[in-house]
Amino acid sequence: MDQLVQLRREQVRQCAAASQRFEQYRSARAANLEKQEAGKRLVGTQEQLEARAGRLIRTGEVQVGAMLDAARTELSRPLLLERIIGESKDLQASSFLARGARAAASVARISIRDDGRELPLGTGFLVSPRLLLTNNHVLPDPAVARQVVIEFGAEMSVENLPLVPLRYDLDPDGLFVTDVELDFTLVLVSPGADRQPPGVVFGWNRLVAQLGKILVGEAVNIVGHPMGRKKEIAIRNNRLEVELTKFLHYSTDTEPGNSGSPVFNDQWEVVALHHCGVPRTDDQGRVLRRSGALWSEGDGDDAIDWMANEGARVSVIVKHLASLDPDAQHRTLLAEMGPEAGLGGGPIVVAPAAAVPVCAGPSVDLEAAVVRRGVPARPGALGGNHLLFLHGRGQEGHDPGAMRRSWTAALNHGLTLAGLHTIDPVDVWFPFYGDRFMETVRTTESAFVSIEALSAQPAATLAPAAPSTRILYETLVAEAAACAGMPDVDVLAPEGRFSHLVGLVVSKLQRQLSWVAARSGLDTFVIAQILRDVAAYLDNERVRRAVLDAVRETLPASGRLVIVSHSLGTVVAMDLIHELAPNLDVALLVTAGSPLGIDSVYNRLLLCGPNRPERIARWLNTWCPADAVAIGCPLHDDWRGQLDEIAVDNPKERAHNITDYLTHHPVARAVAEALKLS
Repeated sequence: MDQLVQLRREQVRQCAAASQRFEQYRSARAANLEKQEAGKRLVGTQEQLEARAGRLIRTGEVQVGAMLDAARTELSRPLLLERIIGESKDLQASSFLARGARAAASVARISIRDDGRELPLGTGFLVSPRLLLTNNHVLPDPAVARQVVIEFGAEMSVENLPLVPLRYDLDPDGLFVTDVELDFTLVLVSPGADRQPPGVVFGWNRLVAQLGKILVGEAVNIVGHPMGRKKEIAIRNNRLEVELTKFLHYSTDTEPGNSGSPVFNDQWEVVALHHCGVPRTDDQGRVLRRSGALWSEGDGDDAIDWMANEGARVSVIVKHLASLDPDAQHRTLLAEMGPEAGLGGGPIVVAPAAAVPVCAGPSVDLEAAVVRRGVPARPGALGGNHLLFLHGRGQEGHDPGAMRRSWTAALNHGLTLAGLHTIDPVDVWFPFYGDRFMETVRTTESAFVSIEALSAQPAATLAPAAPSTRILYETLVAEAAACAGMPDVDVLAPEGRFSHLVGLVVSKLQRQLSWVAARSGLDTFVIAQILRDVAAYLDNERVRRAVLDAVRETLPASGRLVIVSHSLGTVVAMDLIHELAPNLDVALLVTAGSPLGIDSVYNRLLLCGPNRPERIARWLNTWCPADAVAIGCPLHDDWRGQLDEIAVDNPKERAHNITDYLTHHPVARAVAEALKLS
């Protein structure tokens, strides 16, 4: 009981510190409110507006068609940005609730065992398959973590009946990271009764280090267990009020049991870790009741005059984690949070706000940066067998080691579902050509485009500059549209009363991209980037040689290869295998989210046409019908009798994601069989 009293006192201390910060930012809050009352719904500097608009575009939350509509009005740059951002908030897609339910599934109730009882402490949520994030004042040290139980699914069913939650213990000896100032604790969760990590069952919310996830005036959504009750969600009339250096202040209805809850934006990205309400205090810092009288602990929290709520910013938490120097085991666990958390051992790089990167990865100054190279596997790990991952486009600036851990974590997810042994990331070969590709392409292509240009004519703006590459790009777009069932008709806008909008007329190219986007899970912006890079690789021999040379730097000398490739990497894999040294055999080639079904792609391979290299003993292609890059799939129509295929059902908004492809156990089983894993 003394421990509970101590935890309670720490919570009160955190609330007092939040109240002081509230007072320090009172003038900023008033200024924001004044702007909103004057009709400015979103408050931020132009740099913040650009960062927010850029992120929404990159993640496909704002369709290019909406940007075209916004650009049809004469607007200043800030107003154009606000209009683009506004497209993400005025109406929500029907998937809003389904995505919210998926995000909420990873939220757990935390209770402490005390003399045979279980008393509620707060809330936590998964940020990787095995890691739980909550507050320091909920789990201040490993000793408390060993005494708690966490419950997923402590909620009501759609029939309004209580579900039976699944219970897990924590393993602070495996990983326990905490910070008092930011009030967070990151801890390892022990496997459940089924010996699987909880993320396999409930999923997890990926933390994003990059800025641009929310602006003052936008909505926030909170999922948690207030007062230890069944899971509840706050999604009405909640707004970000002020942005502090390390914290966010927002208005919403929460109670003490919400400590450790995720704070989401409307795209269900975590923007903050909720840790306390902000109580009204007197000039001596004492907490006040709603009546204005002094509050005492015996009054209960519902008597406090709460002014706002406070959460630690996710970008600050992941930067703190990135500043640590963990051992190898802890690095592997942190890397499972995914590349967007930036915890792969390198610095977190934030994309420039003034432009939208044509390649969706973190932006880097390639003039000054050291070109990253691949990471080899440790010698003899899998005997004479070698597992090699071959990534796709847009990976410049990423850490190859972190990417290898992320891919391996996804494959291990699938292997676990298949009841097979998992693989250590250090046993995987991971060639890396991302920096080399961008370094070669940048001599003829602009790395960034302005939002105005992208809004006016995205398909044409993203087209390659080199004439022959542009022709191939337009051909790829046309073939993709045809594969998606677009009628072969002239879709150019007719002459008429809108003909004066010369720069805004939707071109045939744009209509083709829009057609593909409408039948897939990707926005035209993303599809155009991928096809642009595929065209650059296939048309420019200097680019092709730079990529293949980069890949060959990280290959085993001999043995049996199992190659798992993705997106543009599937095209690279075909060329690589055609030129592979004779003492390397390819036991299995896995292609995921591949454009190899497009005529103009396979006809420009080194082994021209739909001809499987003789070196491949088995070829497995996995594709998702909602994946616009795999629009030419299934491949057996062109590559008759040369491969096996598995169609999978990835979430539509992540239809092209390699980690989602690898979590499917039939794909993982094929890899295990080729590697002869027991």
